[in-house]
Amino acid sequence: MAEKKSTREIFYYKNYYLDFIGKLKPEVKKKFSWTLQLISTIDRVPEKYFKHLTGTSGLYEVRVEVESDIYRVFCFFDKGQLIILVNGFQKKTQKTPPNEIELAEKLKKQYFNEIGYSKK
Repeated sequence: MAEKKSTREIFYYKNYYLDFIGKLKPEVKKKFSWTLQLISTIDRVPEKYFKHLTGTSGLYEVRVEVESDIYRVFCFFDKGQLIILVNGFQKKTQKTPPNEIELAEKLKKQYFNEIGYSKK
């Protein structure tokens, strides 16, 4: 059987995601790996794993739950199907901390400035 071709490519912006994931327990790392594989290979990703954040400039969150712990990693699209991962955090309240969203927005802007992309 032929291997499933990637629907999306996933990249890490600098070390934000890698620094975050490096501090997590092995079972959480494994679940993130599985979730990112899912996001990169299926056309319609369930909102349980990948969700657009309303009220942002195109931010999405990768969503992972392990036992009673909830984790989020912010990301955004570049050039269609290219997903750029930025900061992550462990969610401890119902509402996403505004400072985490602000950081993701800042990193997104920084990313596009560095690659020389300007929105008209």
